[in-house]
Amino acid sequence: MCFLPTFAPMKTTLTDTEYIRNLIAEGEHQRQDFKFEISDARKIAKTLSAFANTEGGRLLIGIKDNGKIAGVHTDEEAYMIEAAAQLYCRPQIACHMQTYRAEGRNVLVAEVAPSSQKPVYAQDESGKWLAYLRIRDENILATPVHLQVWQQNENAQGELIEFTEREQALLSLLNDNRQLSLNRYCRLSRLSRRTVEYLLAKLIRYDIVETVFDNHKFYFRLKQ
Repeated sequence: MCFLPTFAPMKTTLTDTEYIRNLIAEGEHQRQDFKFEISDARKIAKTLSAFANTEGGRLLIGIKDNGKIAGVHTDEEAYMIEAAAQLYCRPQIACHMQTYRAEGRNVLVAEVAPSSQKPVYAQDESGKWLAYLRIRDENILATPVHLQVWQQNENAQGELIEFTEREQALLSLLNDNRQLSLNRYCRLSRLSRRTVEYLLAKLIRYDIVETVFDNHKFYFRLKQ
């Protein structure tokens, strides 16, 4: 299945070189990543998982980190991406791939839309299936709270919204603290980790609590 994600800029009348140069000028960000080449399908599956679990994204293959166009053998790279999307992502991801000829070199652009079936897991080198998020220009391992949010969203039909003393207690802790890590939540609330994960996910889904990624760590705070 092929698609063109809605975030992709229109090429219109630009030459291939102009189009690729415009994309490079954006730099690496939440929805764009540069790859010089693809040597490991499992590693690229991690990026595909992160894009699919967040806002979607675009891979530019044949581009160095400094933005220089290096070019690639697009058939080989496309095969590796297809392997990553079909063999090392669960559920499988559909990618739209297109080759552009920029400055006399081939650049492969692979685009992934946000998945309707979250989480999308990627299999790592040890065989573990892990889910990732795209935050700024990094692929970050999803926390158990994120997994709970996705699981609850999947089973939310006909759900009765109810606030018990446990939810109120967590909200009180947040009211007294600007933001809290999961571990600190558990210590202060004296609830089990599994219970706190479940309750935080519930409050996130109700748009009362939000996650904050700061200094490579997730925190939770009242929605602002």
